[in-house]
Amino acid sequence: MIELDVVEVEWGVFSLAIINFEAPMEEFDPDRGRGVRALRTAIAVRDRFGNEAMADYYGAIGNRIFDGLQDYQDDTTITGALTDAGLDESVLADALADPGTWEKLLAEHTWLTSSTRSFGVPTIQVDGRDGPATFGPVISNPPDNDDDAVALWHHTAWLTRYENFSELKRDRTVDPDLEAWRARE
Repeated sequence: MIELDVVEVEWGVFSLAIINFEAPMEEFDPDRGRGVRALRTAIAVRDRFGNEAMADYYGAIGNRIFDGLQDYQDDTTITGALTDAGLDESVLADALADPGTWEKLLAEHTWLTSSTRSFGVPTIQVDGRDGPATFGPVISNPPDNDDDAVALWHHTAWLTRYENFSELKRDRTVDPDLEAWRARE
């Protein structure tokens, strides 16, 4: 959708490791939290290079995890994704050396969970930070063509803005075309 100039994306970060942590937050170890290193790197990418670079990094790390079956806790997965996105591997070390990336991760996570009620799934908020939010749409694979992608976005945005709408749900009808999905079988 970004490439089609239909939406402008402002990326935020959410951590399953944080949402599932049951002890006081002061006891959380950001060096051991699952996915935290990759998220801190994402923040550094966004802050230094912008939302477009974060989209490239996010796509690259997703490809490595879901098609390459690489562990997102492994620093080589993160540095490989940085390289795939056209960025220098040093961004990881810079992100981890900067306590501000941890502070931003906590702040954004807290804001997202309180303002959009995010709970562990991708959340879309339309019309800026004050607009309505929804999770989804959950699709198995990208649409086959640009027209279908744009139509899906317009319908999703319309439903998100429609105050009387709350939920649609059905069983998966098509399996995702991802190596990680096939590996589960």
